[in-house]
Amino acid sequence: MIDPEEEKALLVSCSKGDRQAYALLYTRYVSPLCRYLFLFTRSKEDSEEIVQDVFVKIWEKKENLVTVQSFRPYVFKTAKNQLLDLIRRRETETKMLDYLRPVTEESSEYSDTYAIYNQYHQIAHEAKNLLPQKRKRIFEMKTEEGLSLDEIAESLSISKTVVKKQLYAATDFVREYLRKHAEMTTELVIFFYFFCSAK
Repeated sequence: MIDPEEEKALLVSCSKGDRQAYALLYTRYVSPLCRYLFLFTRSKEDSEEIVQDVFVKIWEKKENLVTVQSFRPYVFKTAKNQLLDLIRRRETETKMLDYLRPVTEESSEYSDTYAIYNQYHQIAHEAKNLLPQKRKRIFEMKTEEGLSLDEIAESLSISKTVVKKQLYAATDFVREYLRKHAEMTTELVIFFYFFCSAK
C-alpha cells in the first residue's frame, strides 16, 4: 500500500525536476499500468510502448504534478487517453489502407502502401510545425486530441469563433502544403486529411 503523504512528497519533488522521485513513481506504476493496458491491447509491446509514452508526457509536464492530489487516478487516466489515441490511429490507418488497396493492386506507382502512408504523415507533420504557435496548438487539440471546438475554446479561454477561424486557417495551410509537397493525387490528400481531422 502506497502512503498518500509519501507519494505527495514524491510528486512535489518530481515537479521540481527530481529524477530519483520520478524513477520511484515509474517503478511503482509501470507493472500495474502494463497489466491494465494489456486487457485492451492484448499486446505486451503495445502496452509497454503506451506506458513509456505516458511517463514521457508526465515528465514533460512535471510542473503540473504539484497540483495532483492522487497519482494513481492521474496516471491511469493519462494511460487511458494514450490508449484511445492508439486505437484512433489504428482505425484511421485501416481506413486509409482499405481505400488504397485497389490502387496498389492496379498501379506500381503505389506499390508500397505503407511508404505512402508514412510519407503523408511526415509531410503533414512538417506542415503543422510551420503553423504559428497558437494556430498549431488549436490544430493539435482538434486533430490529435480529438477535442470539440467548445472544449478547445474553454481550455484556451478564447471564443469558439476564434477557434473556428484558426482551425480553418490551419486546415487550409496544411492541405495546400500537402498538395505541393506530397507525391500523391489531390484526391488522396483530401481523403487522408479528412480522416485525420475526424479523429
